[in-house]
Amino acid sequence: MRQLLLAVPFALLPLLSYAHEHEHEHGSLGAHEHGSAQLDVALDGPILEVQLHSPAMNLLGFEHAAQSAEDQATLSATHKQLEQPLQLFGLNGGDCQVSQQQLYSPLFAAEDNDAAHAHKHEHEHEHEHAAKGEHGGHEHSDIQANYRFTCKQPEQLKQLDLAPLFKRFPATQKIQVQLIGPNGQQGKQLSAAEPTLSF
Repeated sequence: MRQLLLAVPFALLPLLSYAHEHEHEHGSLGAHEHGSAQLDVALDGPILEVQLHSPAMNLLGFEHAAQSAEDQATLSATHKQLEQPLQLFGLNGGDCQVSQQQLYSPLFAAEDNDAAHAHKHEHEHEHEHAAKGEHGGHEHSDIQANYRFTCKQPEQLKQLDLAPLFKRFPATQKIQVQLIGPNGQQGKQLSAAEPTLSF
């Protein structure tokens, strides 16, 4: 029963992220707050699941499709850094290794595929013109990163330290963390001044 209860909140994350994506596509921007991000963490036996959901502005400094060589370099560098979660999330103890990861963003999709880039660029111009009356032409894009770690000693996993993430992405001022672990469910807002949460 306990395993099922732990699995349920994380099983809902893809649905929640889908809802977030489509909220932003249709202009409902209540959850989209620059400087703020969401982190969902679940530890069940040796498996640690981590999902980061952030406005692109926090990680890239912009939210539009890459339009210059500088934008493209920033996008590529950020993508590479997000592909190295052990350098962003300090997992104190546990001997954890990345077993699976997925990055989602329309900005990354454009980076990965030139045809997608051209289509996305056209779509953004259409969306921008359509949105100007309602939102002043501002674009909103999010980045979502899903990670699964396998921990050889999960009982030794004592703390999650987000100091490296705050240092690498200083525009991220606060992260609302929801954590499900051996001691139940807890939530806490972390910042550069207070970057750690105990399991």
